[in-house]
Amino acid sequence: MSDVAIVAFAQAPCLRHNDNATTNGVEMLVPLFKEVYESTGLTKNDIGFFCSGSSDYLAGRAFSFVAAVDTIGAFPPVMESHVEMDGAWALYEAWIKILTGQVDTALVYGFGKSSAGNLRRTLALQLDPYLNAPLWPDSVSIAALQARLGIESGAWSEKEMAEIAVRSRAAAKSNPEAQVSGDVTASDLLARPYVSDPLRAHDCAPVGDGAAVVILASAERAREITRNPALITGFEHRTDSGNLGSRDLTTVPSATGAGLAAGAGGVDVAELHAPFTHQEILLRTALGLKDGTTVNPSGGALCGNPMFAAGLARIGMAAREVMSGRAQRALGHATSGPALQQNLVCVMEAQ
Repeated sequence: MSDVAIVAFAQAPCLRHNDNATTNGVEMLVPLFKEVYESTGLTKNDIGFFCSGSSDYLAGRAFSFVAAVDTIGAFPPVMESHVEMDGAWALYEAWIKILTGQVDTALVYGFGKSSAGNLRRTLALQLDPYLNAPLWPDSVSIAALQARLGIESGAWSEKEMAEIAVRSRAAAKSNPEAQVSGDVTASDLLARPYVSDPLRAHDCAPVGDGAAVVILASAERAREITRNPALITGFEHRTDSGNLGSRDLTTVPSATGAGLAAGAGGVDVAELHAPFTHQEILLRTALGLKDGTTVNPSGGALCGNPMFAAGLARIGMAAREVMSGRAQRALGHATSGPALQQNLVCVMEAQ
């Protein structure tokens, strides 16, 4: 089996209302395809496999991902697949394709336009269809339950949560694709009203539209494409119970298992897909990250969380740290489902 590396990454600016993009995402994706092709010198004909991640529920139309295939081009035909998940899981499928020798290059993309509907309500469709979904508990309220459990157990405080938002926004000042950035203080944030007790607006990722694109290649092919590919040394995803009452919401065993399997120990940089401030604390513990690890130098999901692209962007951002020489080993993480139910970990190293 062939080793696999990331050779290119591009992300669209995350915007609250992207009036210049349709719900199928084509307008968001076309410039990103152009960017990764130009940065690698590749063309559509050089790509052996295409895979996308998106959701028809979010788009509000059936088979919206088929319309997005227009970004690839209708002719000549290509080998293409889709996952009804964040693009990070499409990346996993493409990684398998190259790993098993079926192709030596792949292009992966994820896209979502959250402003097309009520995101908090739409995400309730991820819940158990018999017991939870009919109650329509929104995603922020479920996260608030998780945050409250952690506060009551002494695992974290509202002040610690606010400090994460402060650090994330400061880091995002250097990220042109971020939706939220700037200098704030924890005391100012804590003076603001609750959105869903104990969560305030700064504790929740902003609703935004966006897309991300990654190109993968076999290790041998990667060295021909770029001088500094990010070699994938570990890739794993695990899932916890979808029944909120059957698991301890203050732990994330699926993230721990995925991290151990992927070799998460000793990374220099970690890009964590934590849509809520307290979830960064949970993930740091679950993945065993050391105090010296730089977490979310891009600002993370708290500063831009385009649905079905944010997880792929975390891996792309981590790969960018390796490709730029700023990190020797980096970790990209993606999550899906309520209260960190599903977790994917990708570890990359410089070649």
